[in-house]
Amino acid sequence: MIPAIVLAAGRSSRMGRHKANLTIGDRDTFLSRIVRTFHTADVEDVVVVVGFDPAAILDAFAKTGETARFIENPDFDRGQLSSLVRGLNAIDRPGVAAALVTLVDVPLFSEETVRAVVGRYQKSRAPVVRPVRGAEHGHPVLIARSLFDDIRRADPAVGAKLIVRTNASVAGDVEVDDDGAFVDVDTESQYQELRARVSRQGFLLGS
Repeated sequence: MIPAIVLAAGRSSRMGRHKANLTIGDRDTFLSRIVRTFHTADVEDVVVVVGFDPAAILDAFAKTGETARFIENPDFDRGQLSSLVRGLNAIDRPGVAAALVTLVDVPLFSEETVRAVVGRYQKSRAPVVRPVRGAEHGHPVLIARSLFDDIRRADPAVGAKLIVRTNASVAGDVEVDDDGAFVDVDTESQYQELRARVSRQGFLLGS
């Protein structure tokens, strides 16, 4: 089993509102789009880690008709690592081989990218599998269960990035033709650019 973890616990300070609840097209929020993509790629267990003002995220998500497990991180202000550890603890059980991890501000990666990442892991058993495009690294990132304890012991000031980078490899880097895997949104201007891009290029799932 390879569950998915969506990190959505932060304050979205630069955006000024919940990124999880930002809309894309007529039917999706960032969060519902990500969850739907995982489900379409046959990822059955999707865990969303929330922290700041969780009720607002749950209320908006409930209106989309999608389903996911929600885990609250009361320590979200301690940094992203604390949310990742909460997510790993929620999915870690016998039979779990790895976890797919993404940020809620990367909403446009495709079903094909998820399948490519999982497929590369199944063939290579690389401890870290990432979608790549040249020198760029995208989302979601697959982290093998063998690294879960290393992440739990990581320095909060550094987070999981050092562990991911240390364990990245040619075997685990999978080239994808998916602009959405590399588009993240942190500010209002980036959000408006994304909305225009979706309208122009038809990124919407199922379109």
